[in-house]
Amino acid sequence: MIVNLDKFIAEERPKWLELDVTLERLARDPWRQLTVDEARNLERLYQRASADLARLATFAAEPETRGFLERLVARGYAEIHGAREGGRRFRLWHWFTVVWPNTFRRRIGAFGLAVVLTLVGVAFGGFAAGFDPDAKEVLLPFAHLQGDPSERVAREEQQRGKDLSGHKAAFSGQLMTHNTQVTLTAVGLGMTYGVGTIVLLFYNGVILGAVAVDYLLAGQGVFLAGWLLPHGTVEIPAILVGGQAGLVLASALLGRGRRAPLSSRLREVAPDVVTLCFGAALMLVWAGVVEAFLSQYHEPVIPYWVKIVFGLVEATALTWFLARAGRNRKESRP
Repeated sequence: MIVNLDKFIAEERPKWLELDVTLERLARDPWRQLTVDEARNLERLYQRASADLARLATFAAEPETRGFLERLVARGYAEIHGAREGGRRFRLWHWFTVVWPNTFRRRIGAFGLAVVLTLVGVAFGGFAAGFDPDAKEVLLPFAHLQGDPSERVAREEQQRGKDLSGHKAAFSGQLMTHNTQVTLTAVGLGMTYGVGTIVLLFYNGVILGAVAVDYLLAGQGVFLAGWLLPHGTVEIPAILVGGQAGLVLASALLGRGRRAPLSSRLREVAPDVVTLCFGAALMLVWAGVVEAFLSQYHEPVIPYWVKIVFGLVEATALTWFLARAGRNRKESRP
């Protein structure tokens, strides 16, 4: 029971204002994580304001104060019991260094299968190109790969990258767009229960194997390494990651050995599929830049050994990142 209403309001108002300031701060930054002490203080202020409102409700006086307190308690209730429940701010660096590599390792089985499918295609394409030269027209549907590799090398070295002068940014954008389309196609074909993803990975392997054998038989292995390694050490794994995401999606559709409904299985893999897609897209952006600004320049502009070393360093860094990054840090998932 309140004996002196004015004294009660004067004593309790600072606590109400403290709660009001706290709620305003949280409203301006809804993703801010409270410390334990801050959370306890918020709960204490909310409970005290709720008790004060119950005591004021017995009085007909001070309608403005009671209205303010009612709104304050309602905001406090929403903040504590609902508004911040499960909320997390997206942190790009945390996602890049923790969530993405952990997701990749968690789905490493699908990545391994994508690698095997591609290697089978590489073996098939290399065998076909090596034993049947006429098969190159069927295996390589790109005009710039149809001719004699030695002639192309001579032409590329003579041009010295002049055909890209002033157009490197546009060429880089075209490469990113094309490679991203291929990767996302590998993901989307997971909706065919993985059949389309398997065919695409195998076909990409066939092309890669045919190109490699064609240039090796022509004695242009150094050119091939200097041409492919700078961007290929990132671009090819990116396509494999896209295939990995497609196979993860396919596994959810198949649901072998699981009785969970399809919708539940898809919701379960959706965060991983999205994470793998964005990771592959970042890799392709980097590969597109490298291909336009480095891979397309050959000797005597850039020595082949420089490009080969650059590609090997990229491969080492990418392998370390996907294998080790974020291992000892907590992964926050939606």
